[in-house]
Amino acid sequence: MAKPSTDNTHFEKHLTATCSDLTAVEHLAQNSPLSKQKIKQTMNNGAVWLESETGIHRIRRAKKVIKENDSLHLYYDEAIQKNEPIAAELIADEGDYSIWNKPYGMYSQGSKWGDHCTIYRWAEEHLSPQRPAFLVHRLDRAASGLMILAHSKKVATAFSALFEERQLQKQYIAVVEGDLTEIDLPETLDKEVDGKPALSKIIAATLIDNNKTQLTIEIKTGRKHQIRKHLAAFGHPIIGDRLYGNAPFEDDLQLQANFLKFKCPITDEVKEYSL
Repeated sequence: MAKPSTDNTHFEKHLTATCSDLTAVEHLAQNSPLSKQKIKQTMNNGAVWLESETGIHRIRRAKKVIKENDSLHLYYDEAIQKNEPIAAELIADEGDYSIWNKPYGMYSQGSKWGDHCTIYRWAEEHLSPQRPAFLVHRLDRAASGLMILAHSKKVATAFSALFEERQLQKQYIAVVEGDLTEIDLPETLDKEVDGKPALSKIIAATLIDNNKTQLTIEIKTGRKHQIRKHLAAFGHPIIGDRLYGNAPFEDDLQLQANFLKFKCPITDEVKEYSL
C-alpha cells in the first residue's frame, strides 16, 4: 500500500466546508502543514481557489468566511511561491485600460499554482488608483514589449473584439541570425502554425553586425510562437530562442513588441504607442 506523500514543498489540498463559522485561513491552517502567515502569502500570490455555487475563482482575502458546502483548493509549490515578480514599466494609464512594457521573464498569465509574477497582477498592485486588470492578449514569457491591460470585463471584451477582427496594428523588433538585407521587402511568411493560417510580414531589415539582422515585423494573426516559428522555418531563427533557435544561447530572446496602433473602443480616438 502506497504511503501518503509527506512532501510539504509541493502539494494540493481540496477541502469542503462542513460549517459556516470559519475563515479561509482558519480552514487551511487546520488542514495543511502551512502556518497562517504562509497561507496568507500563498493566498495573496493567487494559489488558493474558492469553489461555490457561483463558480470557481481565486480567493485572496484570508478573513473571508467560507460557507457550508463551499470548497477551498490550495495549490502550494514552495519554489513558485519564492519567485519574485519582475518590475514592469507603465507606458500609459488611460483609465479604462493601461499600456505596459512587459520585461523578459515576466508571465502574461498565471496558473493554478499562482499568479504573483504576472503582468496583470503587477498592474493591480502598482496602479494608482488600484483597479482589477484583465488580459486581452499575451506575450511569451521570453519576449518583451507592449501589452494592453483592460480594467473592466466590458473593456476587456471590447479589446478582444479588436484583436479577433484584426483591427489592431502590431509591430515587433526581432534580431535574427544571418544577413537578411538582400531580401525583397515586404517579405511575407505564411507557414501554418499548429495547423492554422498564420501571417507575418517583414517590413524592414537592418544589418547590425556581420551575422545579425534587426527586423521589423508586422503580424496579421496571433498564433502561439508565430514569429519565432516563422523565422526559424525561414532559416533565420531569433537570437536567444531556446525553443526554435540554434545553440549556444548567450542572450535572452531578442524579440520585442514595440508598436501598437488602434481605434480606442471607448472614445473612438486613434491611439498609438511605441518603444
